[in-house]
Amino acid sequence: ITKIDENKDYGKFVIEPLERGYGTTLGNSLRRVLLASLPGAAVTSIDIDGVLHEFDTIPGVREDVMQIILNIKGIAVKSYVKDEKTIELDVEGPAEVTAGDILTDSDIEIVNPDHYLFTIGEGASFKATMTVNTGRGYVPADENKKDNAPVGTLAVDSIYTPVTKVNYQVEPARVGSNDGFDKLTLEILTNGTIIPEDALGLSARILTEHLDLFTNL
Repeated sequence: ITKIDENKDYGKFVIEPLERGYGTTLGNSLRRVLLASLPGAAVTSIDIDGVLHEFDTIPGVREDVMQIILNIKGIAVKSYVKDEKTIELDVEGPAEVTAGDILTDSDIEIVNPDHYLFTIGEGASFKATMTVNTGRGYVPADENKKDNAPVGTLAVDSIYTPVTKVNYQVEPARVGSNDGFDKLTLEILTNGTIIPEDALGLSARILTEHLDLFTNL
């Protein structure tokens, strides 16, 4: 495996030589695991002072509650624990509020602090409590609802997967005079909570663990 390019959220890797046909087999399998099976963290609910439902508006805030929730779903959260955590947002206007304004403890890291949330005007205030959980893949808001949640708690669609995009390309490869091999090129884009190299390694381990089930037949 050759690492062609990598930063905190983008990586390009070349794997060669592979037996003919295995470029597509491995590329497709790794892509599916990368996009659906890696663990991550996300906001699962939000409780905004003075707000009872997602169709409300907040005095002095440019965006309505629906738009604010949509922006909150774009926060890249990294959790260093598996337990549910609470984070808070308490701001006064005028201000352009970003993810970096969220108050967290050492167990939670906001990886994209410049991510825009909303604009609040002079004399207005905004206070909210959010829950952060860990999981895999995508969980719709309906599945995040809790029967014992306080009135006004709004469940949020949770995008746990830290990998946002995967591309792969398969080309012929030559070993000596034999050109009957594959070269697999993988491009991985993440939300910054995991570096692409670690994401690739973890996806390979997950795939291997599942394939091991067949070796013990």
